[in-house]
Amino acid sequence: MLNLLWCVMMLIGIVYGAFNGTMPEITDAALDSAREAVSLCISIAGVVAFWNGLMRIAEESGMVQAAAGKLRPFLLWLMPGLKGRTRALEYISTNMIANVLGLGWAATPAGLKAMEELRRLDEEQRQGRLGGTAENAGTASDEMCTFLLINISSLQLIPINIIAYRSQYGSVNPTAIVGPGLAATAVSTVAAIIFCKMMNGKRRT
Repeated sequence: MLNLLWCVMMLIGIVYGAFNGTMPEITDAALDSAREAVSLCISIAGVVAFWNGLMRIAEESGMVQAAAGKLRPFLLWLMPGLKGRTRALEYISTNMIANVLGLGWAATPAGLKAMEELRRLDEEQRQGRLGGTAENAGTASDEMCTFLLINISSLQLIPINIIAYRSQYGSVNPTAIVGPGLAATAVSTVAAIIFCKMMNGKRRT
């Protein structure tokens, strides 16, 4: 869908430029944008490699596992249906830690694994309740919805992506976004938690 949307917008721009005699400007903008995109990718690659390396070191040293253990009581309070589900909790913990550190690219694989595990657990629970049937199998569970909302709101201590973009485009103080970013994501995360607990409580009553 997004590919179609971008194609339509580019086509509209080209047609508009052709009718208004601004095709040279469109060509120059396309070339400049392509060159800038390559430059940005090269700059971001260094930042991604550095922080992914730190995340890997943290995993190998056991820091991630230790942090995941600290998160377990909070996650069980947030998603009580995961009690005794160690693998799902590990994936969710890794995803949340990476997001907090602003490592969205590192959080994605763990997030996908977590969602797969949550889906598998939900299917097992449905089959157990319904005697082997798969009724409403396409409906997301409370845990899946909660994880998705927490993942989207995503408290971030260090917004690495934004800092890298600001640095690339010549910001005098690229890290000035840290404070506002932390405040905004803290509010969004608290709002997501309150909403999830309210909705889950309504469904159980």
